[in-house]
Amino acid sequence: MGEAEPGVSQRPLPLAGYRILSAEQYGAGPYGTMFLAQLGAEVIKIEPPPKNGKGGGDTARAVGPHFLREGESLYFQTFNLNKKSLTLNLQSDEGREIFRRLAADAHAVANNLRGDLPERLGLTYDALKDVNPRLVCAHLSAYGRDNERAKWPGYDYLMQAEAGFLALTGEPDGPPVRFGLSMVDFMTGTMMAVGLLAALADAERSGLGRDIDVDLLSAAAHQMSYPGIWYMNEDDVTPRAPFGAHPTATPSQMFRTADGWMFVMAQLPKFWAVLVEEIGRPELAEDARFATPAARRENRDALTAELESIFGAQPTAHWVDLLKGKMPVAPVNSLEDAMDNPFLEQTGMIDHVDHPDRAGIKVLTSPIKVDGERLPTSAGPLLGAESDDILAELGYDADAIAALKQSGVV
Repeated sequence: MGEAEPGVSQRPLPLAGYRILSAEQYGAGPYGTMFLAQLGAEVIKIEPPPKNGKGGGDTARAVGPHFLREGESLYFQTFNLNKKSLTLNLQSDEGREIFRRLAADAHAVANNLRGDLPERLGLTYDALKDVNPRLVCAHLSAYGRDNERAKWPGYDYLMQAEAGFLALTGEPDGPPVRFGLSMVDFMTGTMMAVGLLAALADAERSGLGRDIDVDLLSAAAHQMSYPGIWYMNEDDVTPRAPFGAHPTATPSQMFRTADGWMFVMAQLPKFWAVLVEEIGRPELAEDARFATPAARRENRDALTAELESIFGAQPTAHWVDLLKGKMPVAPVNSLEDAMDNPFLEQTGMIDHVDHPDRAGIKVLTSPIKVDGERLPTSAGPLLGAESDDILAELGYDADAIAALKQSGVV
């Protein structure tokens, strides 16, 4: 036997041996199932076949501006590492029959389709339990499958708007601001993966699968967390605070330095004591305006002015080097600085995968470690890359597969 690959545990990954079929597209669903694929599950993307030799596949494949080849984008690679691709027309009777045959030996089915489509396409537990009573069916939609909005299309930015994220983000005198990333998609995809795994554990125990549902708006509303709870119970409306400040703890905000910005979080009394000592201003701790957390909160503007005059005298690196490891502090990095951060390389968060069109694509690997090691990573699949192998496994010969492709089923 050869030696184990460096950095990879010799034990099987936690989800090795599990097969998950996913009718998924774009961001939220693929983000969630990628966690499962990186943890060892065989995740088979069910993608629409090309029409007349063009198009088809997850809509993410066509998202520019950066492409590996026509219809194969770097954007797609972001959400589809470690997966397989099967093209299958689920709108056709024959396509749905192939899917049912696959589901008979699968452990779970996932989708992030519009709320009314899973039932129509036969992706629910009721539709599949006759071929596999242990099957878990996880559904991610914009607004849910069981209400008046089930047929509504919806995307992350809409949820940020409706759930109140935009109203909480930005400067007090500026317009509402959305997150720079599609965080509702990512949170909802992760929640779907958690629900799927919980149902999978129960199916192992009980022998019965079930439906699991999560929707973007519910996930966004849930993430309103303590401001939501404060309002619902105390009519306390959390305002936007200047410089991205924490709503209650002070100082916990951005500060301008001589050459940029940094975020300083003296949220606990011990960190406030460290801060004033390290910046050479211990008398601030004795100032009645700043002597207690409540006093600092009451005099936030005056404290901000004091600290701005200090931090503005030196560049960000000076202050981060002075405070790092002693209290919570970070530079406010540009995108370039954030991705070029050597700490990401040191901790293994940057990986390299080989794609048929480009070797050594840099990717962000899973943040989850198993047995103290980063998870192995492979490039996302070309459209339909595994179609022939998967169909052959079901018993289709080369002629039958060619006929399925000719008819547009695959």
